[in-house]
Amino acid sequence: GFLHYVVTDCEFNSSKLNDIEYTESYYYDKLEIIRFSSSVGKFVGYTEVGIKNAERLNNGPEVIARRAQKESYCLSNVGIDVESALTKS
Repeated sequence: GFLHYVVTDCEFNSSKLNDIEYTESYYYDKLEIIRFSSSVGKFVGYTEVGIKNAERLNNGPEVIARRAQKESYCLSNVGIDVESALTKS
């Protein structure tokens, strides 16, 4: 069978918004086909299908929604993780 999955990630050095990167990667059979990165600010395709989809997604409302994820998803969760780590060390 075939396997499709999405990996969403927040990488951070501190709880400041500028130190956070949000990525969302789409995989098909262990091959990354497309990725959104907040540092790039758009979708980037890595396969023929991924490139076509990146172009479509970058011209639609999806790219705007992903740009907002850095603040709405990562910022609140990173703050919780940083506080939790500091209180346990």
